Amino acid sequence: MSEDIKAKALNIQFLLDYQADSVVSREVIKKELGTVTFFAFDQGQGLSEHSAPFDAMVQIIDGEAEITISGVKHTVKAGEIIIMPANEPHALQAEN
Repeated sequence: MSEDIKAKALNIQFLLDYQADSVVSREVIKKELGTVTFFAFDQGQGLSEHSAPFDAMVQIIDGEAEITISGVKHTVKAGEIIIMPANEPHALQAEN
């Protein structure tokens, strides 16, 4: 775990900065049973289709994203979450 965020109340909006035409990530917990990673996606950026051995939760903090799970597209907006089931192909595209 990133030592600088342990035992502190933090505003999630300020843990990462957007970078033009980029995806920025910060892994904050890495355990054998899973990880917690924060991402900031510039508009139009995303993650290509892949699968993972664990369920994955996406929480949209700002803007909205198109998240595809097993071929089904979902629009997820600020303040919403979606859980992507383990071993199902999924992808993410930041819309705005």
